[in-house]
Amino acid sequence: MVKVKICGLMEEEHVQAAVDAGATWIGFMFAPSKRKISIERAAQLAKLVPSHIKKVGVFVNPTELQVREAVEEVGLDYVQYHGTEDAQFIKYLGYPSIKAFSVRSYEDVERASKYDVDYYLFDAPGTDFSGGSGHVFDWSLLDQLSIPKDRLILAGGLKSDNVERAIAQVEPFGVDVSSGVERNGSKDSELIKQFIELATNVQLLP
Repeated sequence: MVKVKICGLMEEEHVQAAVDAGATWIGFMFAPSKRKISIERAAQLAKLVPSHIKKVGVFVNPTELQVREAVEEVGLDYVQYHGTEDAQFIKYLGYPSIKAFSVRSYEDVERASKYDVDYYLFDAPGTDFSGGSGHVFDWSLLDQLSIPKDRLILAGGLKSDNVERAIAQVEPFGVDVSSGVERNGSKDSELIKQFIELATNVQLLP
């Protein structure tokens, strides 16, 4: 079954909706974004997340102190690096990690092989901010992927009307959504539930 990450959560009701619908990961945004929240706020929301659902902090080119403070205060299970962080920095910090790559060409995909992380997230290039653009990239660029598919998370413009097709084509370990479960710029509990149901019900061919 494909795993699902609901990212950029800011309100109790939407965290609860993701938990109730069976999300695998809950993402809190600590990087510049309209979805950015404080460490204090994330710590409050994290209390609603049971231990079997993993909490992810999303950062763009953070300092060591910023990451360590968030991990400690919020109880993060994974750190997602969404900037130009190098492999040495991620290895030095030593946390379970997700490295995001903005995909414009196959060269962007191949950059993933230079990193030793738990999961590799492939996203569409950002517009105002890194990631979260709501745009889809060319999924066929992942056809010749050199990393294992069981460590691949697909992001970028996913929503209820294309997530099944995306999963069937790419066969990722997990999918990541933020703007695709929003209505008028805010998270929507029904869209969260619908997305998770569709994504987790896709039957992949053996």
